[in-house]
Amino acid sequence: MGRIRKSVDGTLATITLNRPDVLNVFDYEMLEQLQEVVEEIRLDHGIRAIIFVGAGEKAFSAGADLKERKHLTEREVRRNVNKIRQVFNLIEELPQPTIAAINGYALGGGFELALACDLRLAADHAQMGLTEVKWAIIPGGGGTQRLTNLIGSAYAKELILTARKIGADHAKELGILNGVTRKDELMEQAISLANEIMVNGPLAVTQAKYAINHGSDVDIHTGLAIESKAYEVIIPTKDRVEAVTAFNEKRPANFQGK
Repeated sequence: MGRIRKSVDGTLATITLNRPDVLNVFDYEMLEQLQEVVEEIRLDHGIRAIIFVGAGEKAFSAGADLKERKHLTEREVRRNVNKIRQVFNLIEELPQPTIAAINGYALGGGFELALACDLRLAADHAQMGLTEVKWAIIPGGGGTQRLTNLIGSAYAKELILTARKIGADHAKELGILNGVTRKDELMEQAISLANEIMVNGPLAVTQAKYAINHGSDVDIHTGLAIESKAYEVIIPTKDRVEAVTAFNEKRPANFQGK
């Protein structure tokens, strides 16, 4: 696919936003292609982690394609906003862990995509922000909610209402990023993080992510009940038995995702 590239190396998938000549901004065609790839990966149990990255050296994604927006009717604007929200929700709900490798500008919808991922790493030169109010709109791809959940309402309001761009080090201090690295080491670090995850029991990783995602917005007692149900799913699995057997035999476990 032209606007979205997918590559798979073993159990790791990399999804590349592929419009480097326009800073990887999202037009409707790109969103449709991204949705198709995400839905395909969701059903692929052989994939245990996913990295999102932007093509080229300048941007992860600078957000919506404003040149396209110039020619859209109000109905088409609503269609695009609904699509970007739908696709980012699908990314957040992927069973596999997701890592955003922010290799440059992550603005507007590009930043919202990164926020929909589980983990975020950035190159030290990267800049990010929800700059929509500058264009007399608001973040429409989940940014007002996901950024607030991540860093609290006061800092989220400050960044959103000022349309401020911040650097990677500041984003790390606020708790937006899991790490900052040199540009030429970003993908290496993202792959290393993915490998740390993928050596673990894949069903356990999936259930742990499920418990965190669905338990974070409810009271503690409901959250504990969700955790308990997620644990119950793991008990009858072959992987759980394999982990105990491998420990006692002093060898690495061979997880099959079963």
